[in-house]
Amino acid sequence: MRPRQWTKNLIVFAPLIFSGHIQDVGAILASVVAFGVFCLASGAAYLLNDVRDAHADSLHDVKRTRPVASGELPATVAVASAIVIAVLAVAVAFALARPVGVMTLGYLALQNAYTFGLKHQVILDVMSISAGFIIRAAAGAAAVSVAASPWLYMCAALLALFLGFGKRRHELLMAEDTVGSHRAVLDDYSPHLLDVLVATATSATIIAYSLYTFFSPTAAEHDYLMLTIPFVVYGVLRYVFLMYKHNLGGSPEEILLTDVPLIITILAWLATASVVIYLT
Repeated sequence: MRPRQWTKNLIVFAPLIFSGHIQDVGAILASVVAFGVFCLASGAAYLLNDVRDAHADSLHDVKRTRPVASGELPATVAVASAIVIAVLAVAVAFALARPVGVMTLGYLALQNAYTFGLKHQVILDVMSISAGFIIRAAAGAAAVSVAASPWLYMCAALLALFLGFGKRRHELLMAEDTVGSHRAVLDDYSPHLLDVLVATATSATIIAYSLYTFFSPTAAEHDYLMLTIPFVVYGVLRYVFLMYKHNLGGSPEEILLTDVPLIITILAWLATASVVIYLT
């Protein structure tokens, strides 16, 4: 179920933070439940995906150690577990709020579409991952009954594209002579194409976030939100540095959990945003 990758689900807390509801205990609990729902839903999706890719993963230097690919976890058990966990996630989501339940169903449908088709479509594979971030953010907003800004969705989507294309670039470079043996869509990418896509997503992410701090509803109520821009610019460029200089990017969650400068930057961004939103 890849708990390290559950860091992606933290996006559900964004509407809570930027709507100014962080002091509302009920809203906090609702966001925590929504986070748990998407941890379950994504875990179920990972189980099914690993069953689908068991043979291909067995050819990969790292993925071959996964329980399903290595044979440690029988495929039948993995599928049954995925179904039970997905049903549990949907039940808890609907108990929290009907819109959250609907979005959880949509997320699971998207993940199934990715597993059985979209993952093999160049560019659409990463765009479908990006769509998953939008659904998470929307569910986070629904959980606390706020209308999230379209700017927030745009920033989440572009950041996901940036991370996704960076991951594809790393996979392509690591595959070397075995391109396509464990992820067929890599045959349709090239290092130059991915460099262009990463550069485009990098610029778009920084520009979108900068505009968000000036023109979003949150910015309209808090004049100094643009003070958070330097942290986002440095964080994105730091990630680009790690991607190109140290050939990282294959596991964004590992970078976010282990790179000290990036961790400090994220904490500084959170602290600055909190001060601007709640104390000004």
